Amino acid sequence: MTYKKVFVDSDILLDLLLNREPFFIYSRTLLTDEIKKIIELNTSALILANVHYIISKNLNKNIAVTSVKYIMDLINVLPFGASHINSAIIANQADFEDSIQYHIAKENKCDLIVSRNIKHYKKFDIPVLNAEEFLRKIL
Repeated sequence: MTYKKVFVDSDILLDLLLNREPFFIYSRTLLTDEIKKIIELNTSALILANVHYIISKNLNKNIAVTSVKYIMDLINVLPFGASHINSAIIANQADFEDSIQYHIAKENKCDLIVSRNIKHYKKFDIPVLNAEEFLRKIL
C-alpha cells in the first residue's frame, strides 16, 4: 500500500527528543526532509501537549518548549476538539488518549498511524506500524 498522509504518535516523537534507544534512529529517519518530500507527516496538538508535559518532567520546561517548537517545524499539527473527545467516549476503547488520536487521524484522512503502541490501535480501521516497519515499507 502507498501511504500519503501519516499520523505520528507521541512515542515516536519522544523517542527522537529523548534519544531513546534502540528507537531513536527510526524516529530520526522518519522525520527527515527526504521522507517529508514523499509523505505528509501529521501529529496532533494534544500530542504536543503530552510531549511538553513528559519532557518537562524528565528534563525541564525550557527543553520542553524548545522540543515542541522543533517538532512544529518538522511536522503538521492537527487540531483537536470536543468532537474527537466525544468520539473517543463513544468508541469506549481501552486507551482513551489513543482513541482521541485515532479520531483526529480519521477526520483528517490519514491512511496510517505510526506508533510503538500498536495494540492500542488494533481495533480501529486505520493501519498502524511502528517506525521501523514503516520505514522498511517505504525505503
